[in-house]
Amino acid sequence: MKILVINSGSSSIKYCLFDVNSHAEIISGMIDKIGNKDSSHKFTINDEFNTLHKSSTPSALINIPNHKEGLQLIFSCLVGSKIITDSNELFCIGHRVVHGGEKFRQPVIINQQVINEIRNLEPLAPLQNPANLLGIEESIKAFGAIPQVAVFDTTFHQTIPEHAYRYALPKSWYEKSSVRRYGFHGTSHNYVARQAADYLKKPLQSLNLITLHLGNGASMTAIKNGLSIDTSMGMTPLEGLMMGTRCGDIDPAIAFYAANTYKLNNNEIETTLNKQSGFKGICGESDMRNVHKLADRGNLDAQLALNMYVYRIKKYIGAYYAILGHVDAIIFTGGVGENDTWVREHCCENLDSLGIGADKQKNHSVNSRICDISTDSQTVSTLVIKTNEELEIALQAINLIKN
Repeated sequence: MKILVINSGSSSIKYCLFDVNSHAEIISGMIDKIGNKDSSHKFTINDEFNTLHKSSTPSALINIPNHKEGLQLIFSCLVGSKIITDSNELFCIGHRVVHGGEKFRQPVIINQQVINEIRNLEPLAPLQNPANLLGIEESIKAFGAIPQVAVFDTTFHQTIPEHAYRYALPKSWYEKSSVRRYGFHGTSHNYVARQAADYLKKPLQSLNLITLHLGNGASMTAIKNGLSIDTSMGMTPLEGLMMGTRCGDIDPAIAFYAANTYKLNNNEIETTLNKQSGFKGICGESDMRNVHKLADRGNLDAQLALNMYVYRIKKYIGAYYAILGHVDAIIFTGGVGENDTWVREHCCENLDSLGIGADKQKNHSVNSRICDISTDSQTVSTLVIKTNEELEIALQAINLIKN
């Protein structure tokens, strides 16, 4: 039996097919830069399986204008190449869903009521939940009655204490409408925390960690004794760090100023903060790779954007260090965290007094699933860990179905 995992994000779709018993990957792939001219579909097939399907080769650049066409392309590739020969081969399909609100505190088997609830939560994650829901709906169309499981980004952060998740707003807003901090990227933060514990050969329950999931969306989490106690994203994925198109932390009164000065309505302001801000707002590019190219050519806006990005990350490192009291390791993960040597170097720069530092040579030689890039003199381990949200989703989905 196999399990298919769909991770439909704001600008990409990751997918992976696992063997249910061994948890081995059969195929993993990604459609990237959806809606851009240079969107692409790349995948890797397990060597043993690939000997049976030599015609299956990764695609190069391809025009993928939206998530629906991306999902249809994935399903046609899996079925057309006979990687999935019959839907009955599937034990279930696991889906990443960003926002579960207070309704969903654990993974759930998807039915129409769950779909309706996820749709109701779309205003809280306007870039993500619609894409997640589309992945669910297209999977149901493609594979019929195969069980579908939703695994929520917010679940890992349910351990955040009330003094950290409540906002200083009228009490009735929380009691009637659940206005609070939820946090996101929980699947990734949870996975890399457990991987760090294995690497450090210590029980997760004994570790204090600061995890940095840095990608087009970005968040940080303070983990005390293995549990999330604070995280940078809030009620929605808009709060916190500066991101590809999202502004992160701002003075909330800016929204009122924008309404009065630029005559923007609520929808226009929301679109600006979610889709036209962050890196894109500062330098016109949302993809970190393109931002670096601009900066290297001397573009001052791109250089400013990069400096703003690492400055804000360092502020969160300091804040989380303060609330944890002691830190065993900081962990870089996500597309940027795993691959961007410049970002890692500058995030750790001048943090010697906290026991944090990145060795330049080690930082430029990251080439395995887990790498320690700490300097020999530092007391805090600085780790780069390749996240595997798809495997974490698969494990949680299998556990739910079996139990």
